[in-house]
Amino acid sequence: MDRHDGFREFVLARQQALMRTAYLLTGDAHLAEDLLQSVLAKVVGQWGKLSRGGSPEAYIRKSLINQYISWRRRSRPELPSADVPQHGASYDDATLDRIVLRQALARLTPRQRAVIVLRFWEDLTEAQTAEVLRCSIGNIKSQTHHALTRLRTIAPELAHLLSDAEIEEAAQ
Repeated sequence: MDRHDGFREFVLARQQALMRTAYLLTGDAHLAEDLLQSVLAKVVGQWGKLSRGGSPEAYIRKSLINQYISWRRRSRPELPSADVPQHGASYDDATLDRIVLRQALARLTPRQRAVIVLRFWEDLTEAQTAEVLRCSIGNIKSQTHHALTRLRTIAPELAHLLSDAEIEEAAQ
């Protein structure tokens, strides 16, 4: 029996979702690949224990966030400018929203960015997000509120992307 039984299958099945999380954290496809690869390289040695524990994806997601925050602490990469690229091409509204959102997310603190990614892209509940980040639900509510407030300040043109329910939820 191979000590990595199940790991290959897990990675094949969940690679796209994990890559999406890594990309949303880093904002760069190449960094996201590096982030995911470094985390998976660390996890493979613990796979037997993780797979028996019942929630390897949550552990890997938490590892992605921790590794991302660690990378950000070690080196402060230049933040993207707030200007939309002008390459002579025309962009539709959805594309412009994605560009502006990606740039605005890059200007959040690593913790705020992690909370926004987990809550709104990974669609985790406050309790699940608190479990992944190992903090209180109150901390998640506070971080979400501060992150959304900062996003509205950084990129007011994205206000239409937030529903009234999300704004109310974050404010509580």
